[in-house]
Amino acid sequence: MNKTAKKGSSLPANALIWFGAAVSIAEIHTGSLFAPLGFGRGLLAILLGHLIGCLLLFLSGLIGGRLRRSAMESVKSSFGQKGGLLFSVLNILQLLGWTGIMIYDGALAANAIYALGHWLWCLLIGALILLWILIGIRNLGKLNSLAMLALFSLSLLLCFRIFGSGSMTAPSGEALSFGAAVELSAAMPLSWLPLISDYTREAEKPLQATAVSALVYGLVSCWMYLIGMGAALLTGESEIAQILLRAGLGIGGLLIVVLSTVTTTFLDAYSAGVSGEALSARIPGKWLALAAAALGTAGAIFLPLHDITDFLYLIGSVFAPMIAIQIADFFILKQDHSHKAFSPGNLLLWALGFLLYRLLMQIDLPLGSTLPDMLICILLCLLFSRLRQRRQAAGRK
Repeated sequence: MNKTAKKGSSLPANALIWFGAAVSIAEIHTGSLFAPLGFGRGLLAILLGHLIGCLLLFLSGLIGGRLRRSAMESVKSSFGQKGGLLFSVLNILQLLGWTGIMIYDGALAANAIYALGHWLWCLLIGALILLWILIGIRNLGKLNSLAMLALFSLSLLLCFRIFGSGSMTAPSGEALSFGAAVELSAAMPLSWLPLISDYTREAEKPLQATAVSALVYGLVSCWMYLIGMGAALLTGESEIAQILLRAGLGIGGLLIVVLSTVTTTFLDAYSAGVSGEALSARIPGKWLALAAAALGTAGAIFLPLHDITDFLYLIGSVFAPMIAIQIADFFILKQDHSHKAFSPGNLLLWALGFLLYRLLMQIDLPLGSTLPDMLICILLCLLFSRLRQRRQAAGRK
């Protein structure tokens, strides 16, 4: 433990990681979907959704940081050694999906700015991600800092170009309901729940590093959503390449696309490797991460991966009840099931939470499905724990 603490990652290093995670064309594109709500209601939905999602992101990262375990190793404390493997598999699948989606979108946008061919851009972006993985998260140092500085500068320029270009008008067409918009806003930080502990476990100061990570990600993600929504309101465009071209960003826009895709997708591939280690420690995580990047690149070339809305909602329905049960066990009940093979009660509660989330999606709730689903899951955890204690007490009499 002391050795880990001495070599732990610093607060600025964690801030840079999550800044890079948030600066993403997927986030800008998702923000463009909020335009039919108008600027005021759209902004409110973005802020509420991120407040919910980033609070859960913080709690998830804090669990792994304090346990000094990766995200998927932390899950075993609630679902058991073998029960936790279910979430490792689900997490690897979602990370492979994200890797493919991010490379696909990045190549599509890059090709619209500079036409080399979609498949060639996929290979180029995939190769850069492989390079980032080979360098390693501990050794990126100045390279990552330079990439973040370039992204920050270019994102500021994009923001000024968009919001200084004219008046805003909500486009016509079918609009998201406010509750669905809040849910879509919360879904993006929720997608990082199974990853954040992979980084906070190595932090020198887990509490502070987790807080910085969630705060930086939340602020920058809201900024990306705002850019996407503003661009759609001002230009009527939702395609990131057209937004960049309309903003007058040629080479600068291309750099935004490529750098943001690499710095975000690197985290997905890296964590796929870490999650793979939870399944088997025989293969080093770096090699699994390289395989995930290669598979994601192949998926981006051969599969249609354009619309991510349903994918985001699916991620929420899987991981919202999972983290709700972890929060109840770790912070309230102080329970640890990692010595067991399975925790049948918690696995059943997760399945109920998953079904409940899908049912709540059919109802237009003002704050979306995530918050009510998690509150109900936490209450059920507390209720089941109380019933179990009473049964055990009765058995001893």
